[in-house]
Amino acid sequence: MTDDTRAVVLASGGMDSATAAYEAQTRGYDHLYLLHTSYGQNTEDREYECASALADHVDAANFLHVETGHLTQIGASSLTDDSMEVADADTDSDEIPTSYVPFRNANLLSMAVSYAEANDCGAVFIGAHSEDFSGYPDCRPAFFDAFQGVIDAGTKPDTDIALVAPFVEWSKTDIAKRGVELGVPYADTWSCYRDDEPACGTCDACAFRLEAFQRIGERDPIEYAERPTYAE
Repeated sequence: MTDDTRAVVLASGGMDSATAAYEAQTRGYDHLYLLHTSYGQNTEDREYECASALADHVDAANFLHVETGHLTQIGASSLTDDSMEVADADTDSDEIPTSYVPFRNANLLSMAVSYAEANDCGAVFIGAHSEDFSGYPDCRPAFFDAFQGVIDAGTKPDTDIALVAPFVEWSKTDIAKRGVELGVPYADTWSCYRDDEPACGTCDACAFRLEAFQRIGERDPIEYAERPTYAE
């Protein structure tokens, strides 16, 4: 039997998943099981530190760190392949960015569902949002709807796990605003695709993050090598 006070949160170390963890708590999930994966990404050490800090902030029931090196071996992403450069931000592009890790979320969600079923959790939370799915095919609502069917078909009959993407129709700005309302410790989150510290300020992840904070009139608490103005 699943327990609707328990949820797995995919904790990347970034601001979206941190906000998702706090959102889960507001929805009555008092026992959070955080899953963090290191898959050879450029900033994996910093991301692990931030995910671990989040586990402390939310008093997680458990924190599971898994290394998934096969995604590095597969390559084809500027996050994991040293032969590919992380591109500068182009927030208006409709192209799938080089930072896309092929079918990563299916890999991560499969582990999260295993973790959830083993611990009788009633939900799996992921922090994907609308600006993600404009570029990443495995962040689209249709993908999550389809994966819910996989969960329902592939777990025990008495298992009932909801795949929750609370921000899937939200912008990064919406998430930042909600996180500030919830008191999310954004100083302990990391988004940069390039560097462990300071954040570069010019990759896609930094650009969307800085733009969100600029739009809500808050100063992003992490350090940046550059702080360009992205908000109009």
